[in-house]
Amino acid sequence: MLAGVARACGGDLQLAEDATAEAFVAALEAWQRHGVPVQPGAWLATTARRKALDRLRRAQVYAAKLAELERQVAMTSSPPPGYTIPDERLELIFGCCHPALSREAQVALTLRCLAGLSTTEIARAFLVPEATMAQRLVRAKRKVRDAAIPLRVPDVRELSDRLPSVLAVVYLVFNEGYAASAGDAQVRGELCDRAIDLGEALVDLLPGAPEPAGLLALMLLHRSRRDARTGPEGDVVLLADQDRSRWDAALIARAEALLLAVAAAGRTDRYVAEAAIALVHASAQSYAETDWPAVVTGYRRLLRLNPSPVVRLNHAIAVGMAAGPHAGLSLLAGLDEELGDYHYLHAARAELLRLAGDMAGARAAGRRALDLVGNEPERRLLTARLAALTPCAGGCLR
Repeated sequence: MLAGVARACGGDLQLAEDATAEAFVAALEAWQRHGVPVQPGAWLATTARRKALDRLRRAQVYAAKLAELERQVAMTSSPPPGYTIPDERLELIFGCCHPALSREAQVALTLRCLAGLSTTEIARAFLVPEATMAQRLVRAKRKVRDAAIPLRVPDVRELSDRLPSVLAVVYLVFNEGYAASAGDAQVRGELCDRAIDLGEALVDLLPGAPEPAGLLALMLLHRSRRDARTGPEGDVVLLADQDRSRWDAALIARAEALLLAVAAAGRTDRYVAEAAIALVHASAQSYAETDWPAVVTGYRRLLRLNPSPVVRLNHAIAVGMAAGPHAGLSLLAGLDEELGDYHYLHAARAELLRLAGDMAGARAAGRRALDLVGNEPERRLLTARLAALTPCAGGCLR
């Protein structure tokens, strides 16, 4: 809805958000009296456009936008049969990821407009005060409006330049759903599902392209384990302890088919490489049967494509599982400057130190991880591990 209204408003995201919110308020009032309409989505879309039209009329500005809105309000709003992902959603994400905006603004706008995160949640993800993030979002929306940044899927000449930002932002949305940075829930399934929807749309837009296919495969593989990653009380269940019968075999098969198609074309990228690692884990019948040397090989390949500190951390964990804890610890030693405030680094170090028999060092690393964690289920897990230093094979693999 927001994407459609924003497009009708010529890219004025603030106006579109306000009008969409008013439409939902109107629905709460009207539907209680008269019942839910036959096509609630169409009712909301039409009402949102009318709310936007009313706001523009009151302001007596944007004559061109008025004409476009009046034309759209007059049109039918009934969705066609089988309609699931509106084209406007892709248009909105490409608009949010326009190169005229900074990467930070791209991510923040997408999290706000497409993932539905609140300003408070986005501020927490960026580690800035809420007021600061609110101002950044206002400035970004104003730039989209004032610079007339088009809410459209770019043509072929622009697509390759814009696609990396779009893919990175979709993956960030998925990651926030897969392992929430803060709050009471470990998993935010609605964010995972929205990111996968966008991944499906990007694969449809660019059939045969390795990047969208690899990203979609990666998200599907992680999504396949979602039901097994938390216990009845919402506690974290690590990879070693997950009930693999609860993994979604259909999603794993779909991801494998995507990767096989990319491999047949002889093309790869960072998302394909990362998905191939996830497939190694998904293919193991039990945790004890994990092919750790293959995981290490996969991370070496990924490091050539994306030598980020987080990839280096995961590579170190895999080396520790394949070649012994001391080998993994030696690789972790160079990551403190870049990941010193990242609780997964210290959690991984605590586990490798425990495996190496250094209990004092493990406790110190565990306390540091506990100081930095923001998610409540992970806090409970780290507290339990620190209290007992019980085996936790696989480090922070989830």
